[in-house]
Amino acid sequence: MAQQRFVSIGECMIEMSGGEDRQYRLGYAGDTLNTAWYMRALLGGDWSVDYFTALGEDRYSNDIRAFLDSNGIGTRHIRRIANRRPGLYMIHQENGDRHFTYWRDTSAAKLLADDKSDLASAVGGASMIYFSGITLAILPPRARGRLLGAVVKARDAGARVVFDTNIRPALWSSPRVMTAVLTAAATLCDVVLPTHGDEAPLFGDKSVDDTADRYLELGVEEVVVKDGAGEALIATAGERVRVAPPGGATVVDATGAGDSFNGAYLSARLAGKSLREAAEAAHRVAGVVIGQKGALVDPALLR
Repeated sequence: MAQQRFVSIGECMIEMSGGEDRQYRLGYAGDTLNTAWYMRALLGGDWSVDYFTALGEDRYSNDIRAFLDSNGIGTRHIRRIANRRPGLYMIHQENGDRHFTYWRDTSAAKLLADDKSDLASAVGGASMIYFSGITLAILPPRARGRLLGAVVKARDAGARVVFDTNIRPALWSSPRVMTAVLTAAATLCDVVLPTHGDEAPLFGDKSVDDTADRYLELGVEEVVVKDGAGEALIATAGERVRVAPPGGATVVDATGAGDSFNGAYLSARLAGKSLREAAEAAHRVAGVVIGQKGALVDPALLR
């Protein structure tokens, strides 16, 4: 059987974490990259995992590409943009919580959807395409349209399309634009993975069921509603499953928990697991991730 292809689309950023005594550790992360990492860790060899973004021509862009290549994540479709660089963020602890400061105004990733032929090549032949609300938020309106147009064509050609709404109000020009774009994008997707706590203030959802129903009514086939430490609700037109995370997890660093959940859930579904089995696997992996520092944990810890 020919190898199947998973394509994740979004922004990979330089991460500076730590901050103790003004000492920081450099790494690379981003919501859709994190999910690609866990897909690669958990999918079998009959799947390839590619990441599509735009990078510059600087040393850190080169290092990001080398990092992805060395971990089995395909980079051949990544755009290279002269005089642009990756975005950067710093993490610092304050009152027991993590706070983020971003520098991404001139990020190369904002130009990832500027070329229709590059987009078509990146998603062509994909079996599954994954993107997020952050992917859309960083793009200008016309670029959003180009990206969604490429996704529609790939879906018409047989790809399944997956969307994590990943709501970040600060990245959008207004709540009205944000809700309109997220809703429009969801109508093009087979699977949507929203987080209830983020959706409720924006859409007025009173419960996880409200969140699931809203996306099912848009025509989404499978909705996976995450709710932090609460039960995840997995809903289709004919089935509704609630799965609680296992107890006893120690939270060291919650960064990437939802992204790892998504990767574990999707990889389990692609392996033929049921809705319940996939959600149980997703909770297990997320439980491992929150017990480690950083969004990208050693794949050996997941087996």
